[in-house]
Amino acid sequence: MSIAQKGRVAVAMSGGVDSSVTAALLRSQGCDVFGITMRVFPGVGQQAIDDAARVAAHIGIAHHVVDLSTPFRESVLNPFVADYRAGRTPNPCARCNPLIKFGLLLDAAVALGAEFMATGHYARIERAEDGFCRLLKGVDTTKDQSYFLFGLRQEQLTRALFPLGGMTKAAVRTLAAELGLPVMEKAESQEICFIPDNDYVRFLEEEEGVPPLAGNIVTRQGELLGRHRGIHRYTVGQRRGLGIAFREPLYVLGVDPCRQEVIVGTRSELYRSGLRAGGFNWIVPHTALPCVATCKIRYRHHPVSCELSDNGDGRVLISFHTPEKGVTPGQAVVAYDGETVLGGGWIEEALEEC
Repeated sequence: MSIAQKGRVAVAMSGGVDSSVTAALLRSQGCDVFGITMRVFPGVGQQAIDDAARVAAHIGIAHHVVDLSTPFRESVLNPFVADYRAGRTPNPCARCNPLIKFGLLLDAAVALGAEFMATGHYARIERAEDGFCRLLKGVDTTKDQSYFLFGLRQEQLTRALFPLGGMTKAAVRTLAAELGLPVMEKAESQEICFIPDNDYVRFLEEEEGVPPLAGNIVTRQGELLGRHRGIHRYTVGQRRGLGIAFREPLYVLGVDPCRQEVIVGTRSELYRSGLRAGGFNWIVPHTALPCVATCKIRYRHHPVSCELSDNGDGRVLISFHTPEKGVTPGQAVVAYDGETVLGGGWIEEALEEC
């Protein structure tokens, strides 16, 4: 008997293919399942809620909606806006998972009688006999989402189930069709759930009141090359949209919120020898530092070899064995030992270029 069959399971249903297949798969395995969907932004996401309800009715399970819009604004949306104002590039999904989805939504699921909560994440959990949980990459390397889950604590992992972690996206799509799910042809969800059109600049300016303050675009040496219409429009590594004629392609190297400046340079200037990360959560506790590992500095980043060490101030120092480009403050850095997530934190600063 699987762990899910030993207790009642809530499935966090977003109305998409992955969470819908998760619910149907557990139901077909004889699990005692119900669906639960969170409302996180007023006026946004009703279609997703309706789709989740249709799937739940199709497979014959109860469906609940939990309004988490107020704590979501406080814990995810407000920091998202604040990060852009401060010249950082936020990762709201990685913040939402430990605080909202596996925090308040899990609490609501438990209050409804669930012992576990399953999601459609492409990741795996390995449980030891003593109850310790290891978070592993999903087998589909193109869909692995362990990066977004680095903030989960052991007590959250204990109650989490990831039924799709051992499957490929293609297999999930096929299963959705075989089960006749109402959302089987639904496209992939947008990158940021509370911005349906994916236009974060419009969202910040029109809905959150972030002013498009003009400023200078300069080189690291201070040479004035042009003007911009707001630092929130730029992120490290960006090439398009600079509007500068130069002898070679230029990229955003960083943002200075105090001076309202965007600093640009050549591709070679993007490379850094390492970074410092704060707010580090160790999924594998008591990891001895320094240690050699691999890490990802953004979701689509191929893991690279590095060394982790104690920075001496509560932060973790990560030194790349080979210089990496595009180290972006505000993004997450996640460390791995093979398939196992050691832990992760938030990039606060990049080390000087090599």
